[in-house]
Amino acid sequence: MLIGDVARRSGVSARMLRHYESLGLLRPTGRSAGGYREYSGDDIRRISHIEMLRSLGLSLREVGRALDDPEFTPSALVADLIRQTRERIAAETELLTRLRRIDTAEPAGWDDVLRVVALLQALGSDSAGRRQRAALAPAQYPALFPAERMPVEALVEAALSETDPNAAGALRWALARSGEEGLGSLAEALDAPSEEVRRRAVDAIAEIPGEAATAILLDYLTETDPGATVSAGTSANASAGAFSRGGADVDLAVRRRVALVLGARGVAEAVPTLIGMIVDQANDVDAADALSVLAADPALTDRIATGLVDRLHADDVDAAARGRLTQALADIPGEITTRALTGLTGDEDRAVALTATYLLKRRAG
Repeated sequence: MLIGDVARRSGVSARMLRHYESLGLLRPTGRSAGGYREYSGDDIRRISHIEMLRSLGLSLREVGRALDDPEFTPSALVADLIRQTRERIAAETELLTRLRRIDTAEPAGWDDVLRVVALLQALGSDSAGRRQRAALAPAQYPALFPAERMPVEALVEAALSETDPNAAGALRWALARSGEEGLGSLAEALDAPSEEVRRRAVDAIAEIPGEAATAILLDYLTETDPGATVSAGTSANASAGAFSRGGADVDLAVRRRVALVLGARGVAEAVPTLIGMIVDQANDVDAADALSVLAADPALTDRIATGLVDRLHADDVDAAARGRLTQALADIPGEITTRALTGLTGDEDRAVALTATYLLKRRAG
């Protein structure tokens, strides 16, 4: 079979076949009377083997060794090819991500592209100070970095991985400045395996105003805390453990952080978790402050007071927790609180009785 026929049959160009021959990879079986190369069935099979090995990423030199060296073993080479392929995929994925971020920023010209690239490089710097300056750059140079052309996804990724408190604060501020655009990615981060990532996502969402951010946090709270959907008068003890959200274990610390944010935003569903925090002495002072803010709403006053009083008299609450619950009644207005404190002045726990007596006098004054 002549070279043209082989090229058509194998799909390898005549030029490449000659190149294989020049490297010693392929040797035609013979020559025709006119001096043309002639290829046998074995030659065709060798061409097929060459192309198969090339498809795995082997160089032509490695292909030659694989076909001709009887002592050549594939294990080490295949392992090396796997490593190289992974590195190449990682590099290509990083490039694709960068290109998508540039595209999302909708650059008007190459100057915009260059500014976005510079910002992305700064956000990925090893220097915390440089990362912080990069996050603040849009505010310092608004003409260079208009909000509508910020790579928000890059800001989200940076905020979720940032360990330096100053840089983290700057990144959260930059995200808040970008409005609600980053909320989708931050909401996805609430399902991340890492507790640190979930916590950072909550902190970032907390600084974004508006109903959309509140709705995301409320959804998280109600899915991870069964007690968040019931009245505060029922058992709301947030005992140690984990709840399931989308099949992943969710820790109490993040849920409690969400409850504090929602409490500050006046969301009633945070009440059970906040009361549980007081019982468990988990940021109990902040939780009590959040309850006092919520209790300023007349529609929630009695609900909060009832929840605190019910927990006070629950069998599973120890003396220290009863003291904290009594103190939490201090800033809860209404008749239910007054009657509860009056009854507690005769409590068998002297600390609770003294606290209730003091709070009653303060309320009277």
